[in-house]
Amino acid sequence: MKLYRLLTEDDTSAFCHKVSLALSKGWELHGSPTYAFDAARGVMRCGQAVVKEVPGDYHPEMKLGEQ
Repeated sequence: MKLYRLLTEDDTSAFCHKVSLALSKGWELHGSPTYAFDAARGVMRCGQAVVKEVPGDYHPEMKLGEQ
């Protein structure tokens, strides 16, 4: 089964660390990153989709970050 996650974070090194951690756990980049202005908070936000093949069946209770 293929799992999907959308990682988001403010435009700081924390975003790069979040994506790097996912990659180190076997997730793969899916598509291009996104970048948008959060007007309510006055900050830029980043997003990156990642996917991972895992055995078993999907369940909504799964903790995707723990896969």
